[in-house]
Amino acid sequence: MKQAAYAKAVEWLKTKPSLDELCASYPKEWAAVQQDISAIVESGRAEDLKAYLARVSAHAASVKPAPGSRQASLETALSHLVRSRMAHESVKKLSLSTLASNAGATKGKLRFNLFNGFIAQKLLFARELERKPVSLFWFRLLWPLVWQKKRLMPLVQARGICCFYSRALIEALAGMIGGRSCLEIAAGDGTLTRFLKDRGIQLSATDNHGWTNAVTYPEWVVKLDAREALATYTPEVVICSWPPAENDFERHVFTTPSVQLYIVIGSRHEVAFGNWKDYRQQSAFDFAEDKKLGALVLPPELGSAVYVFRRKPPAGTS
Repeated sequence: MKQAAYAKAVEWLKTKPSLDELCASYPKEWAAVQQDISAIVESGRAEDLKAYLARVSAHAASVKPAPGSRQASLETALSHLVRSRMAHESVKKLSLSTLASNAGATKGKLRFNLFNGFIAQKLLFARELERKPVSLFWFRLLWPLVWQKKRLMPLVQARGICCFYSRALIEALAGMIGGRSCLEIAAGDGTLTRFLKDRGIQLSATDNHGWTNAVTYPEWVVKLDAREALATYTPEVVICSWPPAENDFERHVFTTPSVQLYIVIGSRHEVAFGNWKDYRQQSAFDFAEDKKLGALVLPPELGSAVYVFRRKPPAGTS
């Protein structure tokens, strides 16, 4: 493999191709990943899956060929990158398949019936798949009537929707941000920023626009990766909703001097989101799960959680 071919393949991986596209392009790597994951699934131990994802991510990060590297080195590096991407996409697909199976749809198209679909649409969306801040009063009143709850997330995740935000959550986040400069990274379609702006918060939404196959990006979601966005906006507060597992961009939040507060919306399950290695290795911030905020992320069946990182005071100050 020549350096130019390696660079072209890496650029393609940055476009976040689907699992099917990855498998078609790299059948040898897929066979290896499939064998690994099958063995883990048979063992039934969730911690093994978490360790496996961490391991393949570490291998991909550690093998970075320098310019002029030999063909074998380039092929090895690319193989590790592909396997890491395949592993994470496979686990995501496995999770969705499990949800669909639990929802009672083992084959055929998963969908709501008329009643369940009507309630979900009125509670969660302003129109079509445009989300709205959810009223907790109406949610608590009507959501128990929906008996196909487990079908919701498999239906919407393919469109880049990972959760729903209650009005109470938006109000709480607005209170935490206050008048400070704020930036949303990996903002997707900008829903969270849109809700906060409607509450009078001044903030900017940024995303690398890498999920064009699933997300429709408004013009005001600025096309910047997280590192560039942090350097450009020098925010005091950063928010991120469902950052990808083992991502390589959150570490830049912790090394940006202007940031005093980082709020992450994700899951109680560490394997599902975020870079927990970077969370634990950084030393500039204290962080903890805010269970009150987590309870305001919907639906409750999703098992969402909110983590708050606060910059430690300088040494010698109280």
